[in-house]
Amino acid sequence: MTDQLTSVGQKAIASLELKHAARERALPKSRAAIRYCANSIRSTHRHEFQAADKLLAQADALLQEMLLDLKDHQDIFYAGFVQDAQKEYAEAATFAAITQGHPLPEAPQLAIGWAPYLNGLGEMVGELRRYILDQLRHGNVEQCEDFLRQMDDIYALLTTVDFPDAITLGLRRTTDTARSILEKTRGDLTVAVSQTQLQQRMLALQQELHNK
Repeated sequence: MTDQLTSVGQKAIASLELKHAARERALPKSRAAIRYCANSIRSTHRHEFQAADKLLAQADALLQEMLLDLKDHQDIFYAGFVQDAQKEYAEAATFAAITQGHPLPEAPQLAIGWAPYLNGLGEMVGELRRYILDQLRHGNVEQCEDFLRQMDDIYALLTTVDFPDAITLGLRRTTDTARSILEKTRGDLTVAVSQTQLQQRMLALQQELHNK
């Protein structure tokens, strides 16, 4: 029995050492990928699209490395930190696509799971609100209305995904937040449009009076 327990202990320690080493390789890559995604979103807001795409490519490379690091350790792969990085990657990639007028990349194209993809898509609604407010300051009202419609479409999609949070990684909470952001943005845009229309009518009236 003693010899067997010694053997069992050695095997267990060797297995856990491999798992621990895999986690230690993957975890910093997840953090770095999230940073790349955050910087990509920042570049997109600044219309620095080439820089945004380059940062996305760097994040993608790290995500692919994590797949290899954890292919034999699926319990670690689904521990949460990989999905967090995938979610941020989906948010950055879909935000870059929408602001550039490109088709939305889907989860298989990004090589990530659907649950983190949908959560990333939902969180991207917040970035679209910030983008719309920036565009309003520049007077691009018509473009803002297009973005609002896309926000509305995303929210409508998210409401159709009705599965337990254990499956969707908390998508209900993401969807509720997206709804709040959508309504605030709709209100802000309505006020901006009304102000623009009022200014246009006043200018037209002033021009009419001037012509008389």
